Amino acid sequence: MAPLSTVSRALARSSLRQLPAATTGTTTTALRTMSSSPALRDAAASSSTFESPFKGESKSTKVPNFSKYLSKGSTSSNALFSYFMVGTLGAISAAGAKSTIQEFLVNMSASADVLAMAKVEVDLNAIPEGKNVIIKWRGKPVFIRHRTQAEIEEANSVNVASLRDPQADEDRVKKPEWLVMLGVCTHLGCVPIGEAGDYGGWFCPCHGSHYDISGRIRKGPAPLNLEIPEYDFPEEGKLVVG
Repeated sequence: MAPLSTVSRALARSSLRQLPAATTGTTTTALRTMSSSPALRDAAASSSTFESPFKGESKSTKVPNFSKYLSKGSTSSNALFSYFMVGTLGAISAAGAKSTIQEFLVNMSASADVLAMAKVEVDLNAIPEGKNVIIKWRGKPVFIRHRTQAEIEEANSVNVASLRDPQADEDRVKKPEWLVMLGVCTHLGCVPIGEAGDYGGWFCPCHGSHYDISGRIRKGPAPLNLEIPEYDFPEEGKLVVG
């Protein structure tokens, strides 16, 4: 009898152990079946959402209301006003630019006294033969020499190849009897003295430069001949320098 009772108790215990597992499996299957319906899924999703404990609206994402700034007029009237303002500002800017450029050009242009000195007219009938006249042109002295025939022959008799600055006399004058040149020494800008020096022309006492009767450098430190300015004879007895 003892072994029989022992076997009975063992079978009872095993059956009790299997009963909860079967019940649990049935419950799980039922829950899975219930959760597969759409309504239950939505309810489960809503119940799983997270709500922040900090209530209130974020100021950084709030869009301001600009409705009170909107124009009450039509689109065409607004465009017409914009075009008018752009055209007005463009006209004012153009007038200002024109005035600025005009004032700049006026200030950069030569004044009346400078224009008056641009050309100098000389009466050659007042200069006797064999004499020098000094006039002022553009702030510089201009030598005008009424040469004699002997002086012209002397200037033409010089060997041009032997000169420091080779230049024939005929290349320096438009009329042989009239020699016109700037009275500025080509060494350091001094004013030479007329009818002086070793060659009967001009002599610069500052550093000892000697020029002949054609204004060519013959002796001393000056490197070049006296400069010939732009001049013309518009009519007989008239000289215009410049």
